[in-house]
Amino acid sequence: MSLPPCFATPDQADGALPLVLVDRASLPAWRDRQPAAVQAWLDAHGFNAQPGAPLMIPGADGRPAHFLAGIADPADPLALAHLPLLLPVGTYRLSPDSPVSPGPGNALLGWGLGAYRFDRYLKPARAPARLVLDASQAGDAEAFALLKASTLVRDLINTPTEHMGPAELEGVAARLAQAYGGDLTVIEGESLLKHNFPAIHAVGRASHRAPRLIEIHWGDPSHPALAIVGKGVCFDTGGLDIKPADGMRNMKKDMGGAAHALGLAQLVMGLKLPVRLHLLVPAVENAIGPDAFRPGEVLATRQGLSVEVDNTDAEGRLVLCDALTYAAEAKPGLIMDFATLTGAARIALGPDLPALFTNSDALAADYLAAGERTRDPLWRMPLWRPYLSYLKSGIADLANSGASRMAGCVTAALYLERFVPEGQAWTHVDVYSWNDTDRPGKPAGGEAQGLRAAWQLLKGRYPQ
Repeated sequence: MSLPPCFATPDQADGALPLVLVDRASLPAWRDRQPAAVQAWLDAHGFNAQPGAPLMIPGADGRPAHFLAGIADPADPLALAHLPLLLPVGTYRLSPDSPVSPGPGNALLGWGLGAYRFDRYLKPARAPARLVLDASQAGDAEAFALLKASTLVRDLINTPTEHMGPAELEGVAARLAQAYGGDLTVIEGESLLKHNFPAIHAVGRASHRAPRLIEIHWGDPSHPALAIVGKGVCFDTGGLDIKPADGMRNMKKDMGGAAHALGLAQLVMGLKLPVRLHLLVPAVENAIGPDAFRPGEVLATRQGLSVEVDNTDAEGRLVLCDALTYAAEAKPGLIMDFATLTGAARIALGPDLPALFTNSDALAADYLAAGERTRDPLWRMPLWRPYLSYLKSGIADLANSGASRMAGCVTAALYLERFVPEGQAWTHVDVYSWNDTDRPGKPAGGEAQGLRAAWQLLKGRYPQ
């Protein structure tokens, strides 16, 4: 297993400085055990175990003897995330004398997420500090897999659309299929009509980059079936209902659902979850051109329902409805979908809480509990079916949007639910996929949100 550059192996630990971790509760007792000179040094610098202000402790020769770092909550997976870019460039090892510890997996995950920078186009101003991994950390396959999946999600979302269109998403899926022994199938362009995916085709037909449905099959056919679906709108102009400039600025992230689906699929395959996986990514660009779909048109769907286009900017649910119909045809035990679907979810819950919808109370409880255990929270929103009236059409089975601005994320989820058969277990996560500002372990830009929770849910549902 090749280590990211922010980590070092024990044989690279020569000269590594000890890193002592304390929190506010443990600091007084730790301080009392130190020599008078160290106590005076702490007092002179006003060290109070506040995260974000690590302190170098000098030795008798004036050189650094070790570093002292405060953490707020040892159980937080991001407890160490502030350190890779705050500590001076160098190599560090966690001191066994630390009164608190985040545990091997959290130390690896937090350090790795804190060290992340998207560097495809711009060299970072500095390298992250390196953490020496001991044998237990280096052997933590799950922590490494979570870090790898999270950085995959971030990289995909951060990459501008010119380098992350439908074909490039297909390339990512192809690499995953090859790496883990999956079977890749792609239905592209006019073939979408031949294979009865008319809504995906309608949304993507105006772009010079052909729309496609990307799918991976993986796993033992005797294992329970799991379908994962991700919205892959690689750029969203809004279509003929064009977005304003500020609404379009970050629309490279509108494939965040696909990024989450690919990241979760990588976890499932890499950690060999005992399931029969069906990954589906409808990948399109919602462009403006002579062949763009128009407001007022009635689109066909794979399920047979007719959909009146009230707004071409409500395109994500159109590509997802064909994919969900297809996923359900195999009657999997669970369908999970991820989508950057509505601004309404962000208005309701802000940027950090993905909105969870599901047709099962038991499944909702398990998902929310998984989020609590992994410190990767979601918030359940209701499938309040009376609001289906907002999607009523006078000339089709339903509309993709409506005049009311009320309950936008709920009506979007209700639209999707129309394409999920009754009795089919299903979850829908409306995810922002983005950090607006820099925070420890959460750099501005693309973000994996709810990914650890989804993996924890699957681990409990399909034990190895």
